[in-house]
Amino acid sequence: MNAPATPPDEILQRSHRRVAISVIAVVAGMTGLAYAAVPLYEMFCRATGFGGAPQVAKTDSPTRGERIMTVRFDANIASDLPWTFEPELPSIRLRTGETATIFYKVKNKSQKTTVGLATYNVAPERAGMFFNKISCFCFSEQTLGPGESMDMPVVFYLDPALETDEIMKTASSVTLSYTFYASKTPVASVKGKPAL
Repeated sequence: MNAPATPPDEILQRSHRRVAISVIAVVAGMTGLAYAAVPLYEMFCRATGFGGAPQVAKTDSPTRGERIMTVRFDANIASDLPWTFEPELPSIRLRTGETATIFYKVKNKSQKTTVGLATYNVAPERAGMFFNKISCFCFSEQTLGPGESMDMPVVFYLDPALETDEIMKTASSVTLSYTFYASKTPVASVKGKPAL
């Protein structure tokens, strides 16, 4: 004896359920990828220098190059952060492989404690592969009390490998650019700084 046939309405409902579950799964997967995209892209840029992201070095360069480059310094502040921010020097001349330390000056113009975080890049973009930071204020958030100012160092070198790079052969200068943004970290949670 044959089993009774499934009514067409039930078949249609099952089909709709499968489609709905598939759509929900696709939307959930795309949402997860969207949240993971930014940190994954940042890791990629820092590892490869793509998009002008400088490299992070633990020590000075083991070799010295022959080429002398002009390194320019740029400073920007987002409109929601009440700070002034500028490089001590607009530019320096630096031999590849030689370590340099430069300072940026920052001041909180407001009457409350504020926290900022700097993003950075190097131009031309290809130079990011050869721009090695040993130490930088941009590696962590910076907290300034009311009216407080400070000098913030950046220690870096240009990898001598830049001299043999086809794209960088004609470049005579590199620009290191920072933009400070207001941090999302609540001031009350910043150690040693009172909430105002």
